[in-house]
Amino acid sequence: MDLGLAGKVALVTGASAGLGRAIATELAAEGCRLALLARRRPLLEELAATLPASAEPFLVLEDITQNGAAGRIHDAVIGHFGRLDILVNNAGGSRPQPDLGTDAIWGEAMLLNFESGRRIAHAFVPGMQAQKFGRIVNVTGQDEPLGINAANAPNGAVHIWAKALSRVVGKDGVTVNSIPPGRIRSEQIDGRILPTEEARQDWARREVPVGYIGDARDLAVLVTFLASPLARYITGQVIHVDGGTRRFSH
Repeated sequence: MDLGLAGKVALVTGASAGLGRAIATELAAEGCRLALLARRRPLLEELAATLPASAEPFLVLEDITQNGAAGRIHDAVIGHFGRLDILVNNAGGSRPQPDLGTDAIWGEAMLLNFESGRRIAHAFVPGMQAQKFGRIVNVTGQDEPLGINAANAPNGAVHIWAKALSRVVGKDGVTVNSIPPGRIRSEQIDGRILPTEEARQDWARREVPVGYIGDARDLAVLVTFLASPLARYITGQVIHVDGGTRRFSH
């Protein structure tokens, strides 16, 4: 199936590893030109070296939580490519707390997981509206709280904001969707949450109906489809990629 992505310009935040790297790789395979954003230059350069020449990888070294980051990112991408068609807000991180957490932790989690991505999206939305095409895909996180996690509230905030934004920009050919991944093999899962193969297999047996923990490409293929012109009638949605782990039916 031709997704119609050849030549489209995509920005992937948090692109240096894990989900972001897989998303960038999948978009490049479909012919997208890529702006790759992260803080770790060596990892971005390593990723860029693996991509086809058609991807024309452009590296954006930026911490999205810093003041003025959204404006600098916008100017860099537009200055290089002249436009942006696809924004994948992938930067973020879980913040589980052993207690109630401090104001500083809650504030940092909201800034990283909601406010920064919102600012980046708002910087690019006017250009997408003007060109009558745009795709915003937010990679969020769990909204079934198992305990105190400072990232749960911003995940919910993203879903509500994205729904509201989708209703404003839909008439302009711009779609906005959110994807909460379940447990997927990544730096975060393998390094901190389920650090051993035994722990991963045990968790999958207990919690994942399909019986295994997915890998990054399981999510990347959905991002790529939602980024395509073929997904024009899918907007304002929250689509879980979790092997059936989530227990709610809606």
